[in-house]
Amino acid sequence: MSDDTRSGMTGTPDERLKRWRLVLGGEGGADGTGVRLSGDEARMDGALEKLYGAGAGGRSGSDRRAGGLGDSAPRVARWLGDIRDYFPSTVVQVMQKDAIERLNLTRLLLEPEMLDAVEPDVHLVGTLLSLNRVMPDRARESARGVVRTVVADLEKRLAQRTRSAVGGALDRSARVQRPRRLPDVDWNRTIRANLRHYLPEHRTLVPERMIGYGRRQQAVKRDVVLAIDQSGSMAASVVYASVFGAVLASMRSLRTSLVVFDTSVVDLTDQLHDPVELLFGTQLGGGTDINRAIAYCQGLVTRPNDTILVLISDLYEGGVRAELLQRVAALTNAGVQVIVLLALSDEGAPAYDHDNAAALAALGVPAFACTPDAFPDLMAAAVARRDLREWSERNL
Repeated sequence: MSDDTRSGMTGTPDERLKRWRLVLGGEGGADGTGVRLSGDEARMDGALEKLYGAGAGGRSGSDRRAGGLGDSAPRVARWLGDIRDYFPSTVVQVMQKDAIERLNLTRLLLEPEMLDAVEPDVHLVGTLLSLNRVMPDRARESARGVVRTVVADLEKRLAQRTRSAVGGALDRSARVQRPRRLPDVDWNRTIRANLRHYLPEHRTLVPERMIGYGRRQQAVKRDVVLAIDQSGSMAASVVYASVFGAVLASMRSLRTSLVVFDTSVVDLTDQLHDPVELLFGTQLGGGTDINRAIAYCQGLVTRPNDTILVLISDLYEGGVRAELLQRVAALTNAGVQVIVLLALSDEGAPAYDHDNAAALAALGVPAFACTPDAFPDLMAAAVARRDLREWSERNL
């Protein structure tokens, strides 16, 4: 289809009416526009009708649409192919998500031909992971292909920036004021710090204060513990957090642990080398026992002053709330930097337990939502021991 059609057509009055016709639906001008569609526009309308028509569980009342995709995997697969032809990928992802929710297509996602037809995205991965335990073997490899595609795309988008931001923060944290060896001198920063000591008659600078890097060692400088709530509402956060966990684990200066939890706790640290396997080790849905998860994470802390604990949860606690707060207080008092992310996704303002968030804030633990693009800078700020509440107010 033409680029003009994909981008929403042109801005003439007739084309604007056609857009309204596509939004409102209704054959024969029943929508009030008096516009009839043909060609690609009619096919776009047909694809929208199947998803958003009254027969599809969408509109009601006087709307004459009577859409629906039925219960046929081939029919749904054809529809998925059509919308990929007619709409840009960002719109396709929204329509796929709506189709799964509105038309109850979850069961059909277990069909390999369906998985081969979909546009891979984070929301689809979340849905597939929730079906992991009931997925037949013949669909599992197709599902892995979808997950692998999304993970590769996220790593391409986020990995280098994460390594750069966190690695830079670790290097800065290792700077010393009295470097003992010339290779340890940060000459650029030393020169900038001593510009006032420039002697023009000698055309030279007297470095009264030397700034250097700490000796580059292979020793681990920070321990990072990611604790991820795998309740159904956290699906996108689980996907992003798993990818970030794999990236952080690839950095030698960090020791990264990753645990997922519902009412039980599973340590997936040994899967961090393969984020696809890691994601298939999760089980979305079920209850939530944050207290039990934090208790497990306490056992992973061996260097409190060099440990960052990131809890990714909407804070709806099914465990013992009083014990949870006591454990978090004990961790912070010991020197652990505790951060709570109510969501790690692009989905907008999340639903969360405001009372628990307020109780954690009273303990000095910030709780806020974070987008994947902001997470590298968040971790860099955590490594540098900056005030994260102030950082979040300025950056999120």
